[in-house]
Amino acid sequence: MTVQAWLWSADGAAFALAVVTGLADRLRQRRTRLDDPGWVPWRGLHFVCMFATLIFLILAVSAWRGG
Repeated sequence: MTVQAWLWSADGAAFALAVVTGLADRLRQRRTRLDDPGWVPWRGLHFVCMFATLIFLILAVSAWRGG
């Protein structure tokens, strides 16, 4: 497996995780029991996943172009 294939795979995994964390944050914001916010910082995880998606995308396109 080439480096480019690994980067595209990592990009897809980071994007899928970003979607999951975004949905979890949305569910947390729309909760009915306001006294039970949970302990996972979904918004921060969503930000980190979107940043990782962007970095992997840039690296994969750079590898594709030969740079």
